[in-house]
Formats: sequence, structure tokens, C-alpha cells
Amino acid sequence: MIVIPAAITGATQTGLTAPIYNTTVDTPPDSNSKQVAVTSLGGTQAGVDAHSVSRPFTQTVSRPKQMSSLGKPNPTTGRIASIPFNTYKVLTRKGVLPIAGQPSVPMIIRTEIQVPAGSDTADAPSIRAALSAHIGLLSVASAGVGDTCVNGVI
Repeated sequence: MIVIPAAITGATQTGLTAPIYNTTVDTPPDSNSKQVAVTSLGGTQAGVDAHSVSRPFTQTVSRPKQMSSLGKPNPTTGRIASIPFNTYKVLTRKGVLPIAGQPSVPMIIRTEIQVPAGSDTADAPSIRAALSAHIGLLSVASAGVGDTCVNGVI
């Protein structure tokens, strides 16, 4: 079960000091999702604003509408012809200004996790390791990713 905390500690970013994002439960797009809106900020985040109608700041976590399971193996070859995937998503939306004096446009950040059906029981430790490494990379590289999104240098 995913629990989105009322206060999310942000990862290090250039120009942000000890960022905290205080959230409140928001109405998700469907019943297979959870969503929060960032209602206030903590730490030093000059120029950053919390959620509003014209400048949204939301985070959504969703699971598949219908879970897939493995089919039966071919009786001759023992192979499963097609392995379906269960896709989980994390989506962050933040209104940003494309240029001063213009209306806000939502910036979208997506992480999509495609788990092969059956691997949840056959190889749960590898699923957890992959997620640990992925989230760890995003966390440790947070400032660099932010800098790259601003200056285009990878």
C-alpha cells in the first residue's frame, strides 16, 4: 500500500534549502489512484508556490485498472507465449511560467513501472531492488537532473 505523507521531504536541488512539501488529499482522476495537492511549502524555496487552480501542484500514484496474470504455458514447449505487464505510475504536475506575463503551463513528470505478471511472486526481491536503485538514482542525482532540466547540460 502506498501512503503519501502529509509532509514530503524534497531531494536536494540547486537554490532550494531543506525543501518540504505539505500535502492534502485531493480527488484522484479515478478509483485506482491516490492524489495529493501541495498546499504549503517549507524550507527556503524562493519563487516556488503551492497548488492553486491556475498553477497546479499535484502528485498522483496509480495502479492498473485491471491486474494481469500469467497465462498457461504451451503444453508442448512449456513456454508462455505472451507475458503481460502490470503498469504502475507516479505523476507530478507543477504549473510553471513559460515566460513572464503569460499563463502557467503544467510541467509533467512521469515514472512508469512495468512489472511482468508473475514476477511479483516469482522474483519479488528483484522488483524491490530495481525500485530501490531507480529511486536511489533519482534521489542522489536530483540536483543534477534539476540543473540539466534548466541548462540542458547532461
